[in-house]
Amino acid sequence: MRNTAQRRAALIAGAALTALVLAGCTPGGQEEGTGPITDEQREEALSTPTELTFWTWVPNIEDEVALFEEKYPEIDVKVENVGQGLPHYQKLRSALEAGEGAPDVAQIEYQHIPSFVLSEALLDLAPYGADELADDYVGWAWNQVSPGDEVWSIPQDVGPMGNLYREDLLTQAGITEPPETWEDYATAAQAVKDATGSYISNLGATQAGQMIGFFWQDGLKPFGYDGKETVSIDVNSDGAKEIASYWTDLIQKDLVSTDVDFTDQWYQGLSNGKYAGWLTAAWGPVFLQGTAENTSGLWRAAPLPQTEAGASASGNWGGSSDAVLSTSKNPIAAAELAMFLNHDEESAMQFATQQFLYPPQVSVLENPEFADLESEFYGGQQVNKLFAEISETVDTDFQWLPFMDYAYASYEENVGTVIAAKGDIADALDAWQDDLVGYAEDQGFTVE
Repeated sequence: MRNTAQRRAALIAGAALTALVLAGCTPGGQEEGTGPITDEQREEALSTPTELTFWTWVPNIEDEVALFEEKYPEIDVKVENVGQGLPHYQKLRSALEAGEGAPDVAQIEYQHIPSFVLSEALLDLAPYGADELADDYVGWAWNQVSPGDEVWSIPQDVGPMGNLYREDLLTQAGITEPPETWEDYATAAQAVKDATGSYISNLGATQAGQMIGFFWQDGLKPFGYDGKETVSIDVNSDGAKEIASYWTDLIQKDLVSTDVDFTDQWYQGLSNGKYAGWLTAAWGPVFLQGTAENTSGLWRAAPLPQTEAGASASGNWGGSSDAVLSTSKNPIAAAELAMFLNHDEESAMQFATQQFLYPPQVSVLENPEFADLESEFYGGQQVNKLFAEISETVDTDFQWLPFMDYAYASYEENVGTVIAAKGDIADALDAWQDDLVGYAEDQGFTVE
């Protein structure tokens, strides 16, 4: 099922850019030997009338931008939403390839950073002072933007994973505590289905991010990239297949559903009790409140089930950062914007409390105004504090391929279709592995 016309059309911009880069024709790039920016250079840049363009999909981010413009009145920031997901990245890559029209600063999800590093499209922010911010973020989030000495972006939000569950439905099934282990979870799934008719959770048929999050929790390393031309691909390891077989068993026993998530049918399932839980990320609690308002007070939050009782590990699903493009004619001001938005205390708190982005900043995670908030929807539970604790258990050593847009599309075709058909997910991982290896080699990468 490799390389269908539809997927090639959807990903042609990324593939073309990859081919250009590996052939030695990069669409720009940072100059070699950039030294640390001096205070005098920074002061001059930030006091010079300048217009920056910022591509982002965060709603009402103009509020945070206004704080930046208030501090630096000579800098005018033009905020543009050119789309979210694949359309955003396609337009960004097209502008870079064309050599014109790219923004100064762009929002980029963590899994897509390597593809822009590959094309030398991102400015190393370390000389601009970003390396001094490392200790102000949870370690694993910082490693996503700075796997080495360079700093490619500034963390904006993250998605450490946990378990949201309907306490009333579990209680009906005789379960008084959230399942501690995955074995407990499987037992609880049967009890919930027998007592209530509900599924304990849904495994989104096309949701690569959720499955990869489970791999991450288990300490697996499905992807690797050396920042140059060598990648490692191991999506069908023994550990990955063990996880796949676990979910195959629950699905084939009709204890877990496989509805495509973020659809009307799925929203209704969260509201009407079809699902007794949702294994999701830290952005999930607020999202659920808006999706299933009629179930307020019935939900609770807990860590993901663990492989062994007493263990404490989680993965991440989602999150993004703000990066400066190497083509920016105003790199100092652009770097300051990316850092200010995601490091200034007031701006970061607004993201967390107004746009409800789950923060990677330690100061926000520890701020009582955020951490101690009691949620009526979750029975008065301090959900933010719980996910802050979960965030400390995410493995710091996790990498991505420089073509994750293709990897996600390939997952949907090779794995998602099998999940939807209630087939053997472990076998589907073999097809995904073969497709990714073939694609990588076609694009000129060395595969380890």
